[in-house]
Amino acid sequence: MPVKNRFAELLPEITEWRRDIHENPEILFETHRTSALVAEKLKEFGCDEVVEGIGRTGVVGVIKGKSDTKGRTIGLRADMDALPILEATGLDYASKTPGAMHACGHDGHTAMLLGAAKYLSETRNFDGTVVVIFQPAEEGGGGGKEMCDDGMMDRWGIDEVYGMHNWPGRPVGSFAIRPGAFFAATDMFELTVKGKGGHAAKPQETIDTTVLASHMVLALQTIASRNADPVQQIVVSVTAFETSSKAFNVIPDQVMLRGTVRTMSTEMRDLAAKRLPEIAEGVATTFGGAVEVNYIKGYPVMVNHEEQTDFAASVAASVSGDCDEAPLIMGGEDFAYMLEERPGAYILVGNGDTAMVHHPEYNFNDEVIPAGCSWWAEIVEQRLAS
Repeated sequence: MPVKNRFAELLPEITEWRRDIHENPEILFETHRTSALVAEKLKEFGCDEVVEGIGRTGVVGVIKGKSDTKGRTIGLRADMDALPILEATGLDYASKTPGAMHACGHDGHTAMLLGAAKYLSETRNFDGTVVVIFQPAEEGGGGGKEMCDDGMMDRWGIDEVYGMHNWPGRPVGSFAIRPGAFFAATDMFELTVKGKGGHAAKPQETIDTTVLASHMVLALQTIASRNADPVQQIVVSVTAFETSSKAFNVIPDQVMLRGTVRTMSTEMRDLAAKRLPEIAEGVATTFGGAVEVNYIKGYPVMVNHEEQTDFAASVAASVSGDCDEAPLIMGGEDFAYMLEERPGAYILVGNGDTAMVHHPEYNFNDEVIPAGCSWWAEIVEQRLAS
């Protein structure tokens, strides 16, 4: 079953929704306009139930099939939030909100799931129930966890859940997926390095926090190079180095280091959480200073379930002719929380030769829409076949 003709017909309408969402980006849980638009569309489509306010600003729509002989329910999830990025695309429908931009394609994900919901509401050619899930705050806010914590899975009896993300660099409408660990756990850290400031001409009277912190940055790399099993995936990145003084001739009292740790297993995640403070404190002591460590657990590893991954890949192949094995991705994805609660799978769909996600020149490719909508619709019609 290739791309469904209905989605080719709906492409101009779905594109219009997508560009409207793109033009009006909203960050984290502040997706009030987008959520209202989604709820309005779902009601217009004739969904059997539309509920707002799940996970603060999430929206859930329920579509019942022509029959329900086995009591099965499939969840389909799209994210709605944008990023705090100043858009540089120059598009006619570029962001009208300074400092906010749909730089990850969530506008496209939302529009494609709306398109699938419209089609499924029209046809209802399945035996069971579909729950379409529109989630806020994927970009660091943990909106997926909040929707789960609100009891979404049990409330609608969701048995399996499926998600999708566009991927620049892959051919338009092609698919890739992998079973098991797929996206990384995303932890963060803040290190407040403390010493004794003073005049740069008299370093002997100071405990130089810039030297101390510089050694700390290098020492933290030994977590990956000397503590972790070399066949395991782990990234430790210090991404900010801020001193308490901006003067040329002052050794500062304090330096703030910030960064992220990315891992693909609980074992590596626990190792990093243990070794990072040990190394930071050891280096600080060596130089006569001190350090305050704030280690912040972020999203867990996103793990695709094997049976559902095989099924999702077969559906993708039926839509596009093939489905590739995806690489491990050290980025994070809070669909992980939904996959911890229910079996399911997450797939990548090609966005073509575009700027990478989280780039100010990125734009979702509307040519992807028919393939993405078809995949979601086929997930339902094949999994809930009579």
